[in-house]
Amino acid sequence: MTKSFLLPDLGEGLTEAELITWLVQVGDTVELNQVIAEVETAKASVELPSPFAGTVLALHAEEGSTVEVGSTIIDIDTGEDAVAEERTPVLVGYGVAGEGKSRRGGRKAAAAPEPGDRPLASPPARFVARQEGVDLADVPATGTHGEVTRDDIAAYLTRPKPVEATTDETRTPIKGVRKHTAAAMVSSAFTAPHVTEFVTVDVTPTVELVEKLRANKHFRDVRLTPLALVAKALLVALRSNPSLNSEWDEANQEIVTKKYVNLGIAAATPRGLMVPNIKGAHALGLKDLAVALNGLTSTAKEGKTGPEDLADGTITITNVGVFGVDSGTPILNPGEAAILCFGAIRRQPWEFEGDIALRSVTTLSLSFDHRLVDGEQGSRFLTDIAAILADPMNLVALA
Repeated sequence: MTKSFLLPDLGEGLTEAELITWLVQVGDTVELNQVIAEVETAKASVELPSPFAGTVLALHAEEGSTVEVGSTIIDIDTGEDAVAEERTPVLVGYGVAGEGKSRRGGRKAAAAPEPGDRPLASPPARFVARQEGVDLADVPATGTHGEVTRDDIAAYLTRPKPVEATTDETRTPIKGVRKHTAAAMVSSAFTAPHVTEFVTVDVTPTVELVEKLRANKHFRDVRLTPLALVAKALLVALRSNPSLNSEWDEANQEIVTKKYVNLGIAAATPRGLMVPNIKGAHALGLKDLAVALNGLTSTAKEGKTGPEDLADGTITITNVGVFGVDSGTPILNPGEAAILCFGAIRRQPWEFEGDIALRSVTTLSLSFDHRLVDGEQGSRFLTDIAAILADPMNLVALA
């Protein structure tokens, strides 16, 4: 008996997915729940298990194609007895045999030139034109009677030739993660009134603390970076600024302030921008937070981030410093009140204890939803983070 497997709804009301690769071919024997294909939704890469055991009869989608939810993607012969259904193939778009008339309008034959339309030219000039492959109709005539002369042809051949416009370009279909990211960013930019503030801070004490912690036995097997300290500073600062961890519920006309923090980390992946989040980040110590950050970014770069890791974020950090960029004006992740941008740490002259010294300096920028966060609240939150990074002892005091 032939059974068809329809592409299921892979979560959160998604309507389509891109078929990345088939893991079976026609004629293969498959087991129940054997992975038969990998698809990419607007949010993540997902493996599809077979709901039937049997032999593959047909694959209905090509690799790289976009398939709508509910469409048949594979037929499997389960070996069960059933009344065979006879299918009559239908060729869509072909007319009845014998209909020879084309739908396209036939091109009209070019009208024969009128005798008077033939450019005037002497036989020697026509000979030169034929030798050079020149259409006399294209040559400006300067002869006494309006005829084209050999000098006209020579001038035409030596004229500056127009530069052809460059048409070298690549067109890439908008789909998968890129399509979802674009839709989310447009929705956020035109829904939430964005405000962005900046602060430049001397983070030399934080850089020195990171170096000391790396040598500490408790962090011996942990890849510790300044980003972990920035994340911890943000989590501590949220305790005094809860409005930055809230959401605007338009349907119910409510502001939802969340007492938990699912910390999103913007990650550049081969499939585009993703923002997986660390669930319950507010409850993690520095070591556990660093381990979670490393695991999160590694999984994202390998393209193995699951839909559950992308859902329910409450606030985000984007680290543009890894690209050598000093700062930016990031767009909010939809459903969140704020996003912190962490710029590059640079050694530069800075006033320190009354003198000029080389210090490690960075710029932090904070974009927030002005419906949820007033300027005072956003400013206090940003300066609280900066104060912790300028003197990490504040982590001990505030935590």
